[in-house]
Amino acid sequence: MEAETLALAQEIDFSMWGLFARATFIVKLVMLMLIGASVWSWGIIIQKLINYRAARREAQVFDEAFWSGNPLDELFEQIGTQPDGSSEKIFASGMIEWRRSHRTDGGLIAGATARIDRSMDVAIAKEAEALQKGLPILATVGSTAPFIGLFGTVWGIMNAFIEIAEQQNTNLAVVAPGIAEALLATGLGLLAAIPAVIFYNKLSADSDRIVGGYEAFADEFATILSRQLDS
Repeated sequence: MEAETLALAQEIDFSMWGLFARATFIVKLVMLMLIGASVWSWGIIIQKLINYRAARREAQVFDEAFWSGNPLDELFEQIGTQPDGSSEKIFASGMIEWRRSHRTDGGLIAGATARIDRSMDVAIAKEAEALQKGLPILATVGSTAPFIGLFGTVWGIMNAFIEIAEQQNTNLAVVAPGIAEALLATGLGLLAAIPAVIFYNKLSADSDRIVGGYEAFADEFATILSRQLDS
């Protein structure tokens, strides 16, 4: 009997593909969902890492130009009214409102400082939204993938017990394949969830730091304009 069990166990394919191929339709569907969620998460992670690196580099280059000592009007003429960089967009929004606040006689319309601040705040909010786009997906995958995998595991183990009851055989060679298929779903759930949670926390912190830099620049720029208003 033991020899037959060993021979049967050796005939079963316990590779990842073999476990997937033997799984029931529901468990296969769960596995495919988790694989798709993992691929989607990694796509977002890679894209965000690239975007955040570019945003930090753009902010550094712009800061050097802004604090170079050249006139702000000259810098504004160089970047234009519709620049590509996030820092440049915030600066341009402030400069556009600054110029709009001047009357034809050279005086300033009342409330210029408040309008400039609001204009830059709107620009910062738009850039923050762009930076954080996709992060809720990582949060969703990180929080739901383990439970989806657990559902696949429960379903697979239930079918394994049904098969045991139908065959009236508790032999390990009969039990092991079904349980292994079921546990694979849990493994895929964790494989999708763990990177999503780790990078969601990292990318959220990175996004907050970048937006904090934008807000600090806006405050400094508003202070400079305020001095010019007072003078």
